[in-house]
Amino acid sequence: MVNDLGHRYRCEECGTVVLCIRRGEGEIHCCAKQMELMAPRELPSAD
Repeated sequence: MVNDLGHRYRCEECGTVVLCIRRGEGEIHCCAKQMELMAPRELPSAD
């Protein structure tokens, strides 16, 4: 699994959020479980 710069991961157990600041291989774990990739947030419209 590739962890890309700027992606956020969330632990379903404790709610910890991690921001990836370097691209790399591997899995991100917290509370002995793999963290879930968070969906990007919608930006407000400029209109």
